[in-house]
Parts: sequence; structure tokens; C-alpha cells
Amino acid sequence: MLDKTGIAKRIAQEVRDGYYVNLGIGIPTLVANYIPQGMNVVLQSENGMLGMGPFPFEGEEDPDLINAGKQTITEIPGTVYFDSAMSFGMIRAGKVDLTILGAMEVSENGDIANWKIPGKMVKGMGGAMDLVAAAKNIIVAMQHVNKAGESKLLPACTLPLTGVRCVKKIVTELAVLDVVPGVGFVLLERAPGISVEQIKNATLGKLIIEGEIPEMKIN
Repeated sequence: MLDKTGIAKRIAQEVRDGYYVNLGIGIPTLVANYIPQGMNVVLQSENGMLGMGPFPFEGEEDPDLINAGKQTITEIPGTVYFDSAMSFGMIRAGKVDLTILGAMEVSENGDIANWKIPGKMVKGMGGAMDLVAAAKNIIVAMQHVNKAGESKLLPACTLPLTGVRCVKKIVTELAVLDVVPGVGFVLLERAPGISVEQIKNATLGKLIIEGEIPEMKIN
């Protein structure tokens, strides 16, 4: 089973040279620390920054340098700053190659719910709705089950939707899965020490298993 760092390391393997990438709040922000050395990747933040580095070491934080989740970050050579209107213009124009988001629920058709639980106060929807509407590729980093042990990979989302038929891939503590609308969750890899049966038991939506499922390789 993977911890949050393991999920981030596995998702970092999906990043390609030359990509512009937006990292959502939570587990996705950790991906910045595991992008392979020598790979040219530009991280974009909704609050107006293009070119983010990994998290700073303790004692080296700059409180004025933060991402959209208000976490302190670092710069890289060529980092630029601008207002949020320009940032969202980039997003809506389809300039982001890959978006990595957290989620509360994902449906077998690729719908995502990640911004609101009815009855609980939220500050706002953030940039997720713009990101899922315009990104070329969306990967979700999430826990497979909630705190009550209930599956978060469902036939249909029960929470208010952020986007429809947009999620391409999911990485959880248990598995890597492709999301194919009209087909379901296609199991690609299982986490170290996790069996296919465990993944079946944790997935409420339609799970497609074809042949032997390899174990993830996490460096």
C-alpha cells in the first residue's frame, strides 16, 4: 500500500518533458518534489505563477512565495508572476498539458466531485472547474476509500460535480487505473503488497481486469 509520497512518486512518472502542469491542493502538490532530474517541466499555479520548484527546506521558506493552496514553494530560473486573471486565461485557453487533482469521488464515466460536501462550509470552488473543463489530460490523486472504508470509485458520484467525463487516470494507495467512459475503471497496476482481490473489494464502480496485473514500480 502506498502513502501520500508514494502516490506522488507514481504520478510523477506520468509527467513528460516540455509539459505545462497544474498541481491541485493536497497530494498533487507533492508531485513537484519527484519530477525526474533533467526533465523540463513548467508548473503553473492559479494564483499567478509559472515555474514552481519543489517545496523549500525548513528554515528557507519565503512567506510571500506560495502556491494556490497557500503552501510555501520555491522558484526556478525563468519563474514569472502575473495576476490570477491571466492565470485563468492560460487555463481556459487550453495551455495546460496535464492537471493533477485530488478528489472526493470519481465515477466510472470519469466524472469528478472534489469541491463540496453538502452541509459543510467551503471557501469556494477554486480553479478546479476551469481546470477540468480545459486541461488536455487529468490525473486524480486520491485515497481509494474514505475514512469509513467506503469506496470513492463509484458507478456515479453522489456529491456535487466539478466536471463530467474528464478524468483520464487515477492513482490511489492501492492501484493505478485508467478511466474509460462507458467501460469503467481499467486496472493497470497494483500497489506493492496489494492483491487484485483487495482492489476489487475497495472499488464500487465497474472494475475491468485483463490478464496479470503488474505491481507498481516506485523509485
